[in-house]
Amino acid sequence: MDTATNTRPLLQQSETDSDFEDDLQIDRSPDNFEDEVVVLAKDTKPIFKAREPSDRFNLAYIIFYFLGTTVLLPWFFFITAAEYWKYKFRPISNNLTSIIGTDLNIDLEASFTPYISIASTVPSTVFLVINPMCSHKIPLCIRMVGSLALMLILFIVTTVFVEINTDAWQDKFFLMTMGIVVLLNIASAVLQSGLFGVVGRFPSRYITAVVSGQALGGVVAALANIVALWVGASAVRSALVYFVMADVFIFFAMLAYVLLSRTMFFKYYMMEAVEYAPVNQPPIVRNISYTGILKKIWVHGFSVFFCFVVSLSMYPAITTLVSSEKKGNNSAWNDVYFVPVVAYLIMSVMDYFGRIFAGLLQLPQKRAWVVGMLSLLRVVFFPLLLLCNAQPRHHLPVLIHSDILYILIVVMFGFTNGYLANITMICVPKIVELHEQEVASSMMAAFLGVGLACGSFLSLLMVNII
Repeated sequence: MDTATNTRPLLQQSETDSDFEDDLQIDRSPDNFEDEVVVLAKDTKPIFKAREPSDRFNLAYIIFYFLGTTVLLPWFFFITAAEYWKYKFRPISNNLTSIIGTDLNIDLEASFTPYISIASTVPSTVFLVINPMCSHKIPLCIRMVGSLALMLILFIVTTVFVEINTDAWQDKFFLMTMGIVVLLNIASAVLQSGLFGVVGRFPSRYITAVVSGQALGGVVAALANIVALWVGASAVRSALVYFVMADVFIFFAMLAYVLLSRTMFFKYYMMEAVEYAPVNQPPIVRNISYTGILKKIWVHGFSVFFCFVVSLSMYPAITTLVSSEKKGNNSAWNDVYFVPVVAYLIMSVMDYFGRIFAGLLQLPQKRAWVVGMLSLLRVVFFPLLLLCNAQPRHHLPVLIHSDILYILIVVMFGFTNGYLANITMICVPKIVELHEQEVASSMMAAFLGVGLACGSFLSLLMVNII
């Protein structure tokens, strides 16, 4: 008697009968027909594809957003506390401080910004470049949790020294601070590379969450600075609040990642790249060709690189120098809030909106050259911002005096940066093979980091040009 056996698992979405018959071959030879029906798979993939688990309560999306914010928020707080660093390295008794082991006397207060720029961009860029080539040798959990743990320790140390009087040993504290900056940026680079490599395996909305979270960190730091100005908090009190907030963010980010890594939703996408071989054979292992991946993504890589070269050349080096046309009329807006609101808050908010918009309207998605051209067109912001009312000036005249026009320029500057930064990150995982997505996303993080470094060094030239 002929019986039909239903091999379809319970509670699993069914395939159409035609698809099912195409995917299977039934061996109905006389020898087998009387005893059993033998099902032969025509390829090496499982007969039934596991149903994609759901992101319950959007937990993974929220955690990716939070992790994106944590990547740069501590650094934003570190820079926002500029008045605190000026206080810590102010000249004592009108004497210059001698750097340990040298006979060179320098003004630590004046030298802090250039030194911190070098101590942050160089190690960050180096580790963003080497991460894609050696990250596969270190387990993902160690890279993610280890970098967050190192960042937390460094910020706890920084927080403790807010309450310690370092006036008697400014030179030692200066070197210690530079060391913290170097280690902090190494940890941040490892975290950023790992995070983009992970989220590159997920749908594009999760990439938007990470990239938008990075911009949100700038918004939070800018708001914290404005609130500190409004309540009249001292430089030391403000810095203490910034660093404690950074400690809390990093600690909860570490817990959030551990929670995320244990969810079925996370495990499904992290394991989806595994290719199945025939029964009783190990999974197929694909070799990663770095040059092959680079050939596929170089236009998007150049786009995000050049986008951040333009942005970091002007922001914050030039934008923070632009004063209101009515500065000096005893107005709090013109004298106190204009720079922090326009140069930091509006810039960060528009950067944030640009990244969200890229997630909603993913155009152009398959025309890489269009993305590259849009990044190149951002060179127009060089003359626009250099000709605004940035003070002091040495060579160029001021041609754009209007505060309104300057604010509109900053709006477009921030929005285009956010849009191009996100659209390139979204497109790259779609133009490479599944097993190449993590490396490709890490490479994009490296392009971004090199753009940040080049833009930071170019900003020194821009300040001298005006």
